[in-house]
Amino acid sequence: MKRSSAPRLSPQTVRLAALIWMGLVAIAGIAVFAILMLTLSNRSERLARTEPTATAQPQVMATATSSAATDSPLPTGTVTPTLIPTPSTVGLPESGLELGGQVPGYIAHRDVMVSAGMTWVKYQIKWNPSTDITQAQQNIAEGHSNGFKVLLSISGDPYPQQPIDYASYIAYLTEVARLKPDAIEVWNEMNLDREWPRGQFSPADYVNNMLAPAYRAIKAVSPQTSVIIGALAPTGVDDMVIAMADQRYVQGLYAAGAANYADCIGVHHNSGTTAPSVRSGRPEGDHYSWYFLPTIEVYYNGMNGALPVCLTEFGYVTPEGFDTPIPSNFAWGADNTVAEQAAWLAEGVNIAQQLGYVRLVIIWNVDFTKWEENDPQGGYAILRPDGTCPACAALYAAMND
Repeated sequence: MKRSSAPRLSPQTVRLAALIWMGLVAIAGIAVFAILMLTLSNRSERLARTEPTATAQPQVMATATSSAATDSPLPTGTVTPTLIPTPSTVGLPESGLELGGQVPGYIAHRDVMVSAGMTWVKYQIKWNPSTDITQAQQNIAEGHSNGFKVLLSISGDPYPQQPIDYASYIAYLTEVARLKPDAIEVWNEMNLDREWPRGQFSPADYVNNMLAPAYRAIKAVSPQTSVIIGALAPTGVDDMVIAMADQRYVQGLYAAGAANYADCIGVHHNSGTTAPSVRSGRPEGDHYSWYFLPTIEVYYNGMNGALPVCLTEFGYVTPEGFDTPIPSNFAWGADNTVAEQAAWLAEGVNIAQQLGYVRLVIIWNVDFTKWEENDPQGGYAILRPDGTCPACAALYAAMND
């Protein structure tokens, strides 16, 4: 092979060339890395602008504020709770139906309520002219911090036997409304002498002296707070001394213009011993107050369809699980079982949804334990003495059909 005549490079020249080559490679690598990082950064910014913000995601509900309102283990017979966001709207829905439960002044079993599909909590406040705002403030804060809409039922305490101080009552409701509850029920069962001065029952007085001024006062400070006409006691007694028949009272409400001063009319049904679809056949007789659908129709039709219906108490008593017999004045409910309670509550919710004019159903009650002579509140509770809640799964299914 012929040897090349080209001059050979010195070692110093080779080392210099290698160093220059390595420098060029490093510079190129840095440039590529910088371009890649800039591209990724721009992509992340674009994604951040198009993805939902964190506040649009469902929030885990806060724990109860009351020291007595700690969650207990989830009762058997319930479905796994679904986390629900803090309600995005205030007041009653414009359409459809929402579910809630009444508690004994505090939320002790939030998981039970959530597992039943409840988004409302109801508290009852017994008012007198010396009542301050503390209880209402605590109830509203606790309900909202647990992710529920809040209904306050505000009636008289003690049961008034003297003329009602309307001005003080309206002033109190005004202060309550400033705290932004979702709904206020104006009084309770004002057709009975245990809730209204005996012998002074008057739908016109209720509308003119209580409901209308309350509505104006509430809406002036919290327009989104819904106003519910106090639910009457379903009764056939009409002696105008101890009671006025609720059917006649409702007709009087409509005549007095109550529909102009409310967002809903309250209804109670808690004396049932038959499925909600049944309309007759009880041994006690066929008075509408014993039956679910006829009772609702008395109120909706009595108001000439001018207002939707809010069932602010809906429940079935059962003595199952209690060691002592049911009080004698509730003997009509002695044969009700826990299984029937669960099935009938769910059926009632389904029927209410189908009616189309029921906006709210409050289950009476979630977890009361009182079982005393003439007052078996614990018998209505869906959380039973053995710690189970058969109605929870049934109600959840009814709300999610």
